Amino acid sequence: MLSPVFLLAACDGSKPLIKREQKEPAFPAADRPVASIVSARWSNEEARDRLNEAGEVMNKGEIRKGMTVADIGAGEGYYTIRMAARVGKEGRVLAEDIVASVRDQLAERVAREDLANVSVKLGEANDPKLPEASFDRVLMVHMYHEIEQPYEFLWRLRPSLKPDGLVIVVDADRQTQNHGTPPALLKCEFAAVGYTQVAMEDMPSAGGYLAAFKATGPRPAPEAIRACRLG
Repeated sequence: MLSPVFLLAACDGSKPLIKREQKEPAFPAADRPVASIVSARWSNEEARDRLNEAGEVMNKGEIRKGMTVADIGAGEGYYTIRMAARVGKEGRVLAEDIVASVRDQLAERVAREDLANVSVKLGEANDPKLPEASFDRVLMVHMYHEIEQPYEFLWRLRPSLKPDGLVIVVDADRQTQNHGTPPALLKCEFAAVGYTQVAMEDMPSAGGYLAAFKATGPRPAPEAIRACRLG
C-alpha cells in the first residue's frame, strides 16, 4: 500500500504536497543535577585582572593573534573584550549568551568600545547555534554546569570546530548543583560525544581548573550516546 505522502502527490509527478516530518534526534538526559543560571557578574573585572585571570586562561588555551574564538555564556563580556584584544584585527570573537537581555547589554558594550572584530549572538540552551568549521577555540567559563542537556549541546557544538579546534572549559572542582563540575564527570561527558581530553591544569586565578578537548573520530549518532553516571 502506498504511504499517505505519495498518495497526496500531484498527478503531474511534482513533489508531494505534504512532506514527512523529520524526527528530532533523541539524546540521553544528564545523570546529574543542573545548576541554576546565576548573575552574569560573579566578580568585578578589576579583581579578576589583578589575578591575571583572562591572561592566564588565554595563555594556557593558546589563544593567539588571528584566531577565531567563540565565547559561550559570555555574560557581561569579561573574556570577550580581552580576547578581542588578543586575537587582533585579523581575528574574530563571537560572543554568545542565551539570555536576551544579557546579550543586548553585551552588544551595547561592544558597540561602545568600538570592537569591530566582535559579533554578539543569541544561542539556545541546548544549541549554541555556531557556524560550521569556524572556530579555533570555543571557550566556556564557569557555565558548563548550567547546561541542562550537555550531550545534545556538545553534539551540536562539534561541527563548529576547525580540524585543530579546541573546546576550553574553565570550571570549579565541585558538584554540579554547587556550580562546578568534577573533572572526571566532565571528561566522561565530553568523551560520550566523541571528544578527547588533551589538557587539564589547575587554574587558581580562575577559581578552579582548565580542561581542553578536541573532537576525534566521527560524531556519534544521538541514540548511541550513553549518559555518564554521577559518581
